[in-house]
Amino acid sequence: MTPPAVPSRHWVIGDVHGCADALQRLVDLLPARDRLVLCGDVINRGPQIERSMELAWGLVCCGRAVWLQGNHEASLVQALKQQGPGARETLAACETYRQLGDRRCRLWLERLEALPLIYRRAGWVATHAGFDPDSWEPSLTVRQAFWDTYDGRFGDVIVAHTPGKAVRRKKRGQIVLIDTGACYGGRLSAYCPETGASRSVAGHRPWFMDSVPQPTAPPPVSPSRLAAPA
Repeated sequence: MTPPAVPSRHWVIGDVHGCADALQRLVDLLPARDRLVLCGDVINRGPQIERSMELAWGLVCCGRAVWLQGNHEASLVQALKQQGPGARETLAACETYRQLGDRRCRLWLERLEALPLIYRRAGWVATHAGFDPDSWEPSLTVRQAFWDTYDGRFGDVIVAHTPGKAVRRKKRGQIVLIDTGACYGGRLSAYCPETGASRSVAGHRPWFMDSVPQPTAPPPVSPSRLAAPA
């Protein structure tokens, strides 16, 4: 079923990180006529990265979802476009690159590079990590500096990027953190900004020994990509 051009409700989904089974279960749980906003970091870390990408892109193509860029998508794009030993080392350490290989990663390059950074509706905005408190431009790596200084100018800001045990609010409730660590044995969660409801499903049992991810620096952003079409 194709969702309406202007959906009445949205569900913003936290970091998928290659947990395709969890993403499919969560999508099946949510109302078919509501729009989904994948809040970045669909790729890396988990065991089902290519399937996660294909599922996310299929939702975009049928009009049901918007896929925002996260720091992991940005870092992969940057490495694929660079030359030299540094880029090769970055790619060698990238789980997406290991699972898909060079040719299949490059087939995704144009799509990943064009992913928007924000999705805005009346009273709220979704973006991967938050906004730089000096420029108030979207940032794919910001955490505490944004949480400490946000002044409410965008309404509620819904972000992923930082894993936690549950969907939670910061800064007098105006910042909603929705990453619940699906790839670390936690859950994959979706949050509805119109109602304040949340839904979640079990994530993937951890298949590797790793620590909570640290921020990676994304490439410069073109102004034309700042917002997704409503």
